[in-house]
Amino acid sequence: MNVKQAITEGKTSLGIELGSTRIKAVLIDDRHRPIASGSHDWENRLENGVWTYHLDDVWAGLQDSFRKLAGDLEDRYGAALSRVGAIGISAMMHGYLVFDKDGNQLVPFRTWRNTMTELAAQDLTGKFRFNVPQRWSIAHLYQAMLNGEGHVKDISFLTTLAGFVHWKLTGEKVLGVGDASGVFPIDSVANNYNPRMLGVFNELAHGMGLDLKLEDVLPTVLGAGAKAGVLTPEGSKLLDPSGGLQAGIPLCPPEGDAGTGMAATNSVKECTGNISAGTSIFAMIVLEKELSKVYPEIDMVTTPTGKPVAMVHCNNCTSDLDAWVKLFGELNELAGTKIEKSALYDALYYKALEGEADCGGLLSYNYYGGEPIIGLEQGRPLFVRTPDSHFTLANFMRTLLFSAMGTLKLGMDILTGNENVRIKSLLGHGGLFKTKGVGQGLMAAALNTPIAVMESAGEGGAWGIALLAAYMFQRETGESLEAYLAQKVFSGDMGTSVEPDTKDAEGFAVFMKRYSAGLAIESSAATNLN
Repeated sequence: MNVKQAITEGKTSLGIELGSTRIKAVLIDDRHRPIASGSHDWENRLENGVWTYHLDDVWAGLQDSFRKLAGDLEDRYGAALSRVGAIGISAMMHGYLVFDKDGNQLVPFRTWRNTMTELAAQDLTGKFRFNVPQRWSIAHLYQAMLNGEGHVKDISFLTTLAGFVHWKLTGEKVLGVGDASGVFPIDSVANNYNPRMLGVFNELAHGMGLDLKLEDVLPTVLGAGAKAGVLTPEGSKLLDPSGGLQAGIPLCPPEGDAGTGMAATNSVKECTGNISAGTSIFAMIVLEKELSKVYPEIDMVTTPTGKPVAMVHCNNCTSDLDAWVKLFGELNELAGTKIEKSALYDALYYKALEGEADCGGLLSYNYYGGEPIIGLEQGRPLFVRTPDSHFTLANFMRTLLFSAMGTLKLGMDILTGNENVRIKSLLGHGGLFKTKGVGQGLMAAALNTPIAVMESAGEGGAWGIALLAAYMFQRETGESLEAYLAQKVFSGDMGTSVEPDTKDAEGFAVFMKRYSAGLAIESSAATNLN
């Protein structure tokens, strides 16, 4: 009855996140518990050498997710979804979405997965004295300028996927500070775009003969808790074509998947962090102080409240692993055996625990796309072994899992080794951690750090952005996001933690020596296998 009352009185919060392979909507009650959900699977497309999503697919996926959520709510509680207390939109960070003064899209969406901006990223990193990764929006814009692309002169608005959806739902051109930190460097004191670097970029543009003032093109930056507009009648129809959803619902600032991951794992305080492991893998560590120097392997972004965060982002994680599991699924079908997808994953993951600590001499690279951390422009998934390697199923699966963590390890070693960054807690979420204890335990060994997993984190970023919407909607005056999450959402729950196993950690160290030595094979494959 309490849940139904929260629904009818509009005390719920709706979070929607557009991930790389799934769009998910989650509705939470006034106690932050998920009460209904809906999802839609989608895939990026490689068109003319560019990883992209069509914007028509964005709306089709959002509407399908919302329809399924509304149906789930009707089935569970017999209640129609006509109003909610607040809405939040989140999506994959970075990328390049640009529009002219009439709102027309100028070029196809260039996603975070593209590695076509190396020259721009390197040049801006030097000029800003701040690491600008290839996938950042400003790197895409500057590369388009360097390429002499004709559309640049017509740009009136540049935003992220979350910012685009929010704009169409509310009419407001804004971004949460966490998402904005993957567009352009942020001054964490002012919680806004870095003014010195804005000036540097504008001078570059003017030197190219472009009448471009970047601050007029980028979305307005807002911190967590700010009101970021309301759902317009047009926006309501975009989300719910049936017309059942009322207009006028307030929205929180749109955030990126990194920020929602921090919220969903209560990793917004200094010395806390989280690891998101799905199609890509990244670790976010909230810093006590700025790093001593610029590292091309480390991105500097922010929490949803603007605190500095060191981010180790790797483009590749589970795609290669998923492809192998799919192959084993085909074998089962050929043999006439029916195994549910989740059961097959569990069986193969648990088999990995039976493997030798160092994977028996096997080696795998999971690079579907380019990987900037190691300077790889194009990916070539590889599995390599020597004649005397111990080629067993257990070692094979263990190798695939270790491979999914290998590039992350290279970046994390910089933080813990070179910079002595303190990490009090590290929480894992995403597909790699779904099989209980396996990904969690091996990740603890890989990073030699305890890893915790929360049951609630399984709801992922959609739940995280729903929490940020609830924070805007329900917080008390002056209540910080850190206090709100700790006291009202998690109440001290830091999940189930696993300590690193010494044998596994030693085995992973041996694997990483082999992994580092074999990177030349991957580089050669990218050059010679076209």
